[in-house]
Formats: sequence, structure tokens, C-alpha cells
Amino acid sequence: MNRNEKWGEGESGASDDELTSDILSHCSSASASESTAVLEEATGAEQVDELTAQEETEDKLKQCIDNLMDKSSKTRLAGLESLRQAFSSKVLYDFLTERRVTISDCLERSLKKGGVEEQAAAATLFTLLCIQLGGGDEAEEGFKVLRPILTAILIDSTASIVARQSCARALGMCCYVCTAEEGEDLVKSLALLESVFMSSYPNREGTMPTPKPGSPALHSAALQAWSLLVTLCPASRLTVLLNLHLPKLQACLQSSDVNFRIAAGETIALLVELGRDVDEEFEVEDSESLCESLKGLATDGNKHRAKNDRRKQRSIFREVLHYIESEDFTVEKIRFGVEDVYIDSFTRRRIYDAFKEIMESGVRHHLQFNPLVRDIFGLGAPLILDATAKSNKISRFEKHLFNSAAFKARTKQRNKVRDKRADIM
Repeated sequence: MNRNEKWGEGESGASDDELTSDILSHCSSASASESTAVLEEATGAEQVDELTAQEETEDKLKQCIDNLMDKSSKTRLAGLESLRQAFSSKVLYDFLTERRVTISDCLERSLKKGGVEEQAAAATLFTLLCIQLGGGDEAEEGFKVLRPILTAILIDSTASIVARQSCARALGMCCYVCTAEEGEDLVKSLALLESVFMSSYPNREGTMPTPKPGSPALHSAALQAWSLLVTLCPASRLTVLLNLHLPKLQACLQSSDVNFRIAAGETIALLVELGRDVDEEFEVEDSESLCESLKGLATDGNKHRAKNDRRKQRSIFREVLHYIESEDFTVEKIRFGVEDVYIDSFTRRRIYDAFKEIMESGVRHHLQFNPLVRDIFGLGAPLILDATAKSNKISRFEKHLFNSAAFKARTKQRNKVRDKRADIM
């Protein structure tokens, strides 16, 4: 018997290399099986952890809602603040749909009976609730109940400026997202906000009024909320608004308050942009005088004003002046996840700033996951990303064109719906 026969080669017909290959194959198969088991176990553990975390979050939110009904104003205020942070940073549609009536009732009590801070916080939280609910029937139903209360606080001259500011922002944003079939809410909200900020307009003799303490901040909030709603108006209504407000807002560029001056300047640019969208040959009356005013503010070096105020004012008015003269807008890119949204007009900026003001840093999360916010910015349904999707990104220019086209298409569609309400307007 030779050596190979001694070790069985003659019987099995397999070489040393083949045996080694079989062993490695077996080990590899066993290793793969074990790896799959470990991966499945890890995935299952992750799902359990995620479910546990969700349950813990919901328990905390339920406790915060309970706190809104507490006798202690301090506890109620803490509950409002915790919910504000949660509503800003997460999409909670399913959770809130079941509890919207309870939350709305609590907010109604806070607005009616709460102190200054509680009223302001309740108005802000209600705005976030409308955004969370997607501006649909549930949000619209809540807005119809709370709108009279928000209105009453806004026009109450004895109420706190802070609470009135919050109510102005709430009325603007809630009316914007709660797209009712009739235009009555839009008409009423526009008129109400006008009645507030027009107190800063010059009188018949052209004299600017002496501002009362806190009024410029209130008037700025009302003007910004109003300009947000103006983006929804049909062409017939826009023409009326342009004729009425552009000359008055130009006079407001001489206001003693820097923030109101800036709000007036941005609103002028927005109205001119909307006017040009309606009529390509639209021109501002007395444009030379307007541009002179804008140039003065864009180069203002008044040492009596704070350095930061001067810098902010110069930056904004340079952009407004540039747009009025050349119809050119400096595009800004907002990055979130693997997507971008382009702010390429004063209309788009006013809408984005309104959401950012109410959501703060959470606006990027809502741009990524909130269907309502994504619809408003023409982003489509929330993305479900995998490795292949990430590697197939479209170019920056293509994304810019897509975003712009989608936004314009959506705006036109909304305006078509509102054109049907022109008789009401």
C-alpha cells in the first residue's frame, strides 16, 4: 500500500486540495449562517429598542398633555414648552390625531384664562399642532374654534404685546396651512392683520406716528403674517393690495425701529415680485424715490444705531434694492438629509422664514419628513433611502430646476383654487 492509499485517497477519490476546499467551504457556510443569525438578532434588537423608545416618548408626551390641565400655571407652562419642543423636532401625526380635541381644549383654556407667557406659548403650540395635522379637516376644525380667541387677544390693546405677537403669527400661519374651501378665513385674517400694522402708516398729512412702547415689534409680526397670506391671494386681489400698500410701506422705510423698517422693506420686495408675476410689465410708481430710500438704508452708517442693526439692515436692503433694480435674487440653498431646497424668491423666503420662526432648528426635520411642509416646498413624498438611492443623486442644477418648477406649479394650483373665490375676495 502506498502512502496515498494508506490515507484513504484510493477509497474516496479526493485529493488533499479537494479536502481542504471542502473544509473551507463548510466553515464558510457555517460562518455565513452564523453571521446571518447575528444580523437578524441585531436587527430584531434594534426594532425592539426603537419600539421601546417610541413608547417612552409617547408616555412622556401623554404626561405633558396631562400637565396642560394642572392647576399650577408653572406646571402648565412647562407642559406647553415640552410639547413645543417635541412638535418642532418630530412628526407626530398618528399620536396627535387621536388626542387633537383634548389638546385643543387645553389650549383654548390657556388662551382664555392663562397669563401672558401661557397665552403666547399656547398660540405657538396651536400653530405647530395645525402643521402636525397637515392642515387638513382636523386642523381646520380646530382653527375655526380658536380663531375668534386668537383674534380677541390680537386686537385687545390692553393685552400683553408678547401674547399679541404670538397670536398674530398664529393667525397668519394657521390660516396659511388650513386651506379652507372658501376664502372667508383668508379675507378676515388679512383685514385683521392690516388693522394692526397700519397703525404704523403715516397719517393723511404724511406724518409718521410716534410708536408706543412695544408696538413696532407687534406691527412687524402682523406685517410678516400678512405678507405670508398675501402669497395665497388671487391676481384680482393682489392688484388692490399693491395699489393700497406699496406707497404706505415706502413711507415706513423711515420708521425709527430697525426691525419694522426691515419688515417693510422685505414686504415691498415681496409685493413687487408678486406684481411682476401677475404682469411682466409691472412697474413701481415713483420707483426713483423708492430706490433712493433703499440706497440710503443699504449704506446707512448712522453711529447712533447698534452695529449689528446697521449690518443687518445694510445686508437686507442691498438685496431688496438689487431685486427692485434688476429683478435678480440671491439664491440660498437649505440642506437637509441628502436633499436640498432652494430659496430663490422673496415669496419662497417669506414662507420658509415663517416655518423656521415657528419650528426653529426643527424646520429641517419637517422638510425631510412632514408631508405638508414637503408639499408646500414642492418636494414630493418623504424619501425612503437605501444605498443605491444615495449613489444616484441628481445634479445640483437639476434639483434646483425641479424644486423651482414644483414650487411654481403648486403656487399656481393654489391660486387657481383661490381665483374661484375672487367674488368673495
